[in-house]
Amino acid sequence: MADAANNVVETINGDCHDFKSLLSSSDRDFLVRNNGDQVKIDSLKGKKLGLYISASWCGPCRRFTPNLIEVYTELSTKGDFEVIFVSADEDEESFNGYFSKMPWLAIPFSDSEARKRLDEPFSVMGIPHLVLLDENGKVLTEEGVEIIREYGEEGYPFTPEKIQELKDLEEKAKKEQSIKTILVSRSRDFVVTSDGSKVPVSELEGKTVGIYFSASSFKPSADFTQKLAEVYSKLKENGEKFEVVMISLDDDEESFRQSFGAPWLALPLKDKSCEKLARYFELSTLPTVVIIGPDGKTLHPNAADAIDEHGIVAYPFTPEKFAELKEIEKASEAAQTLESVLVSGGLDFVLGKDGAKVKVADLVGKTILLYFSAHWCPPCRAFTPSLVEVYKKIKEKDDAFEVIFISSDRDRASFDEYYSGMPWLALPFNDARKSSLSRKFKVQGIPMLIALGPTGKTITKEARSLVMAHGADAYPFTEERLKEIEAQIEEMAKGWPEKLKDERHEEHELVLTRRSNYVCDACKENGQVWSFYCEECDFDLHPKCALEKETKADAKEGWVCDGEVCTRAS
Repeated sequence: MADAANNVVETINGDCHDFKSLLSSSDRDFLVRNNGDQVKIDSLKGKKLGLYISASWCGPCRRFTPNLIEVYTELSTKGDFEVIFVSADEDEESFNGYFSKMPWLAIPFSDSEARKRLDEPFSVMGIPHLVLLDENGKVLTEEGVEIIREYGEEGYPFTPEKIQELKDLEEKAKKEQSIKTILVSRSRDFVVTSDGSKVPVSELEGKTVGIYFSASSFKPSADFTQKLAEVYSKLKENGEKFEVVMISLDDDEESFRQSFGAPWLALPLKDKSCEKLARYFELSTLPTVVIIGPDGKTLHPNAADAIDEHGIVAYPFTPEKFAELKEIEKASEAAQTLESVLVSGGLDFVLGKDGAKVKVADLVGKTILLYFSAHWCPPCRAFTPSLVEVYKKIKEKDDAFEVIFISSDRDRASFDEYYSGMPWLALPFNDARKSSLSRKFKVQGIPMLIALGPTGKTITKEARSLVMAHGADAYPFTEERLKEIEAQIEEMAKGWPEKLKDERHEEHELVLTRRSNYVCDACKENGQVWSFYCEECDFDLHPKCALEKETKADAKEGWVCDGEVCTRAS
């Protein structure tokens, strides 16, 4: 025990950890259960271990722990696998509350030195962190969390060979994909209806199937469920061989039931295959509808946007149909006007600052920026003051310009507070047009700024980047204007050296570099466009600072030199 007392973790043969020195201390040779029982560390000999670094205050830990409990319970019958909880909690009450739900062992909370010592031999950069060791103390992997999430108990005994075997099987399954390989598991060959009835997966063979990933607590999912239900019902009425299988990411039975927007099918709530399929199809957004063709192969990775925008017309979701929809979209864009974008039914107005209704027809012929933003969004609140400044500068030059705020705020008070600092127009709060505009312009995140030209056609969806890079000079945001700006930028640097040395940064040469925004390390002022820059040290010199000594040396008294041009001082 002397080594443990001196905070040394022994290794055997250079790469195997000795369990005793790893887990004990000078006055402790045991671990504890949540009922207070002590278990000798020597009893772990011959077992595989999982060192689980976790904490009750950590949301990802709390979500992962039930997965680990499930795997631990499945493997407990083997008798050769144990998990050791290494708490990162800050007080014993939190430790006890969290540990009370765990069926495995733990290092006592009181032994803080032993708990902290485990950070040294393992790369614990964040939690939850699960280190898996074999019976000899050899580290099998420090990616235990990912392995448990992906493979569960099937990953046992967690050796590299076993994990590679499972990956090879996954690759084979992808190559030989069928509706059965997607939906059937070892313990289940059925899907369920909303009333819990079982439907054999074999009944889906030969059909087009939409694998619908959903979470009813997530508003975009809840809104899309209604649209998908309409499409599903119409296709069923038309006798089409189409089915939806819902993969619910909800946590409770009530939310799961709410996700049944129509009498479609689903995997059972919290089925092990739900997370597995999310990884298999590389789920990155909700809602997602993966289309599986009658042959069991993937036709489209996510048809949700097409269903939302085109409805039943998007069926049967084949590449040919998506090519056809693309042509329809092109034709729609070519015919786009401001009124086709902003007028819907009786909604033919936006709001002015005084609350008065401004007819969309009165805005025709102007350059319009559609500003998707919200008070709760920090990047939005950071960008809005810059946009206000740009707006005022452009309006001074050209009144045929306007911004329309399209809010994602969750309540009227937030909308009113945020809009009070804006000098432009807005869609009314909770306006029905907001969702259709978000779909049309494929708004995946905010802030987003869309520029529409005087004809109403879309100029660019990247107007925010242009405003941040060029300010009011970016107006009217056209390709022609961007080319002019680019030419001006290149002209600005004519005659400047490509590289130079400066006594304020003697370590490396400074290279003339395009930089969007920076702070000059000499004058401490903001700079943009051009910098004399050291990438290795992240060191910037504004051109005026980098070149001032050179220009002073070149100039005669009464003259100022800038690059290749010297002019008489004013």
